[in-house]
Amino acid sequence: MTDWMARALAAEAAYDDLVENPRDVHHTMSELYLYRMLYNAFAVNAWAAAGTHPVVKSWTHEDGEPCFGGGWFIVVATLPTGQVSNHYRAQHWDLFQAPEGTPPAYDFHTPAVAADRMLATLRTKDHTHDA
Repeated sequence: MTDWMARALAAEAAYDDLVENPRDVHHTMSELYLYRMLYNAFAVNAWAAAGTHPVVKSWTHEDGEPCFGGGWFIVVATLPTGQVSNHYRAQHWDLFQAPEGTPPAYDFHTPAVAADRMLATLRTKDHTHDA
């Protein structure tokens, strides 16, 4: 095999790896999603235990339809600034120590809106309790 062929194959393998495992300088996307889920579980569990913000987890959306057709669940927290929610795979159900129930009707928040809501809540004088 020629040197240029070996480099071309190495470049192709590196490209394929980036497509399968996108990353920044420090983490793969899979790592970042795992971190996000774990941080969310810590927050949800603390809110549920302290009763500071209403939180619910459910296998279905508010209309009774299974999340993504099944195998997923949703966790919804209602902050003083509005809803924030995420979906997780069934295998992570037990990480979230929130009450099971019917989630509130989806208010069409986007990830950017949810981020704004969390930031606004964090910037309040006492962000650990409902306003």
